[in-house]
Amino acid sequence: MYRLTKRIAIIGAGPGGYVAAIRAAQLEAQVYLIENREIGGTCLNRGCIPTKTYFRNAQILSDLRNSHEFGIKVEGFSLDGKALLERKNKVVNDLVSGIERLIGSYPNIELIQGKASFKDKNTLNVQLNGGGSREVEADNIIIATGSYPQMTETKGIDLPGVITSDDLLELDHVPETLIVVGGGVIGLEFASIYKELGSHVILLASRILKDGDKEIAKRLTPMLKKQGIETYVDIRAKEITKDGERLKVVARYKEKDEEIEVIGDYVLIASGRAPLVEGLNLEGIGVEFSGRGIKVNDSYETTVPGIYAIGDVNSKGIQLAHVASSQGEYVVETIMGHKPDLNLEHWPACVFTMTEVAQVGFTEEQLKEKGIDYRSSKFMFSANGKALSLGETDGIIKILASNEDNRILGVHIIGPHANDLIHEGALAISNNMDVSAIKRTIHAHPTLSEAFFEAALGLDEAAIHIAPKKKRRG
Repeated sequence: MYRLTKRIAIIGAGPGGYVAAIRAAQLEAQVYLIENREIGGTCLNRGCIPTKTYFRNAQILSDLRNSHEFGIKVEGFSLDGKALLERKNKVVNDLVSGIERLIGSYPNIELIQGKASFKDKNTLNVQLNGGGSREVEADNIIIATGSYPQMTETKGIDLPGVITSDDLLELDHVPETLIVVGGGVIGLEFASIYKELGSHVILLASRILKDGDKEIAKRLTPMLKKQGIETYVDIRAKEITKDGERLKVVARYKEKDEEIEVIGDYVLIASGRAPLVEGLNLEGIGVEFSGRGIKVNDSYETTVPGIYAIGDVNSKGIQLAHVASSQGEYVVETIMGHKPDLNLEHWPACVFTMTEVAQVGFTEEQLKEKGIDYRSSKFMFSANGKALSLGETDGIIKILASNEDNRILGVHIIGPHANDLIHEGALAISNNMDVSAIKRTIHAHPTLSEAFFEAALGLDEAAIHIAPKKKRRG
């Protein structure tokens, strides 16, 4: 039997909102979860899960094309675009149904299908999807409305065939030529995936992973080219025009007076996502916001006490599903009078290109900017037995550690299964572990995790499989 102590309304049932709702229900709150689209939000329906479903297809196709390297001959395989779309939709629908059942298992969560706007700091007007409206009153309100694909101001973006990531995921065929504008996570993932699905991909990037470690970004660029992606960096799309039945993009290099023209069937604008605040009536109740999102303090409370904003919609600028979920738990526990035991300062960030990229903690550039005395160690996957057996030897693991107290400060990985390996680094950094904590832990052989272990040993020049540095004479 639940002893309901608080009423919490949550706008948005994405990974931030529905996780917050479940945690609030566990803490015996009465929860009103309001969503005007599908449960699971962008991540589940139009982002993380659909792209990772296609990523798996891309991996299989890559394995088939390179099977001869393993002594296996495969001929005559092809891709069915409609079957690809159907599988993606099935995976998404199965997960959505599962979350709906999970939410329904809590009697103190009321799911309301509709669009919410603020009447006052404790009251929401909800326009119900089925018609009509109702008011919802709550002691606290959490905004978890997420974000939407942001278009650039490039001339010609309104032409047919200029699409967002949402549009691309609904195509029932693989474009013959796909032009991707943007070198962030979204652009890189779609470029890498669609190259393996069979598109000729042209990537126009102002920068590659601008928030990542520069060395990792520098290593990724030639890997994209090696994959077969026609890659242009330090360049901006200037104009999009029709070229018969196709599209032409004129792009100009940033540092030199030179333009190029590329032609494709579709142009994917992957220039980032913007916070979704339209229709909430934030200005009507005094909640401050800007193009960067809703202003929040370190507890994710807005400028109006009792109203919180989590995930992509707030001004923290961290557009990751797992971060939204953690912020949701943090806020709910705070509202319910608990002291959250969550480290929200550091989080793993993953890029699902065919050569995976992951990072957690500080980059070298950030440590230099902060004046922190550190040292680094790198271990190449080409020296790891498991990577060699997989045939995936490109890449490194780089670990940064403090010279003052030996704590691990940053981990950066480019290579096989980087997005799984990063969590050892995340665990170490979130718990203030030092290098010795990794060194004293036996890592199984043969595994990719040994590369992490060797990189950690290298911080103290104790790595077994790294040749010693040559000492100068005299």
